[in-house]
Amino acid sequence: MNITRQINNRKIGKSPSQLGEQSIPIYGDKATATSETKPLTWRLAHYDSVLDLATYESLKGFEGLKNALAKSAKEVGNMIKDANVRGRGGAGFNAGLKWTFMTPPDGGPRYLICNADEMEPGTFKDRLLMERLPFQLIEGMIISGYAIGATAGYIFIRGEYIEAAKRLNNALDECRAKGYLGDNILGSGYSFDLHVHTGAGRYICGEETALINSLEGRRANPRTKPPFPQVSGAWGRPTVVNNVESLNNMPGIMLHGVEWYKGLAQGKSENPGTKIMGCSGLVNDPGLWELPFGTTAREIIFDYAKGMKDGRKLKAWLPGGASTDFLTASDEHLDLPMDFEPIMKAGSRLGTCLIMVVDETQDMVSLSLNLQKFFARESCGWCTPCRDGLPWGVKTLHAIDTGNGQPVDIDVLRQLTKDLWLGKTFCAHAPGAVEPLQSALKYFLPEFEAKIGNNVVPEEQLSPTGVPSFANSEKVEVYQPVKATNGQSV
Repeated sequence: MNITRQINNRKIGKSPSQLGEQSIPIYGDKATATSETKPLTWRLAHYDSVLDLATYESLKGFEGLKNALAKSAKEVGNMIKDANVRGRGGAGFNAGLKWTFMTPPDGGPRYLICNADEMEPGTFKDRLLMERLPFQLIEGMIISGYAIGATAGYIFIRGEYIEAAKRLNNALDECRAKGYLGDNILGSGYSFDLHVHTGAGRYICGEETALINSLEGRRANPRTKPPFPQVSGAWGRPTVVNNVESLNNMPGIMLHGVEWYKGLAQGKSENPGTKIMGCSGLVNDPGLWELPFGTTAREIIFDYAKGMKDGRKLKAWLPGGASTDFLTASDEHLDLPMDFEPIMKAGSRLGTCLIMVVDETQDMVSLSLNLQKFFARESCGWCTPCRDGLPWGVKTLHAIDTGNGQPVDIDVLRQLTKDLWLGKTFCAHAPGAVEPLQSALKYFLPEFEAKIGNNVVPEEQLSPTGVPSFANSEKVEVYQPVKATNGQSV
């Protein structure tokens, strides 16, 4: 889609590009993609998208919900826990086990929230599911809501996902009219309704307690834990937050059972189910594919994404979005199974499982600077290490990238990755932000050193601690506050 068309789309209220106007390959065809082989995307092998209730019902839609309502809520919860549906948002925690941490029902409100605030750079899997299969998410949320005794549910969706929000609201209207939502769903005695809430565009809302604050109309800062949301979440009531893809797994489990779900890994992994994996960057065929855990990075990059574009050579790759550590083009890394444990042992994280490739022509200093600018801008500013540390990293990288760096800057960056690590900040935003930086320094240090060259820090530019002062360097804008009409920053 060209720039002119993107601008015109924005003028009429559409996001700059929509999946409905792009070719996003889905692994599987009509002959091989069934509800038993590709439970998340099999319907897309038959239709480009399923946007009306009648079509969804003709493709086994809401059969999983009917099976769930025929069981007790406890039975459904135990099935999901036994199936070990690991969170698809990056954390990988057992969703059913997470549900058991909720306080028992006391007659008051209980909430289920879908985290659809997909702002991780390089990640677009949840968008696919919401734009093309909105009913599947809704069915998964009703099943989950029933299991935990939720009285209401919210889909907290990224504000830029205009088309997805519209399609979800249309689907919700149809579901209410057919009795899948509202009072006494399908005569089961269970009452539940869903609402779409569009976010204001903050990456930090991917953290579940910041999301809850934003949903309540507050500033999107993370909360102190404990208490965890399962005890005191939205409006002080028991709340569960799950990712879009995680919730899309529920209908298939209720349709085919726990043992079937465990067998989907095809012996490649101990983790059950399938995963929407993807690849973006300068590859020949970027896209998304539903694959079993354990599929290797080499298969995804060179078989499904058809290899590097224009004969370029792969240099590095991020396994699951911008907040994961770089891995290299070595056989040791490329042959890693795309699975939680192997990727972690290699020094990175599976994250969202959408690979971003880096080719040999890309400069790791400039790339690291670009990523750090994003994370510095998206800091909520709640804690000092993150609020001040990330901009300091941007300034240091900017100095190196523009030829003004000093040898000591390498040590400054290394120390930053330690000072912003887990346990030293209020939430995981800063640790995630420094992951690509620490791995870039680990694997591509010569590129940083080459840009520094023989520069020497004048003694008058050193602070008392020996760290270079940026007082005389070019100003780097990290965050530009918006001015309200009364002149105050907002």
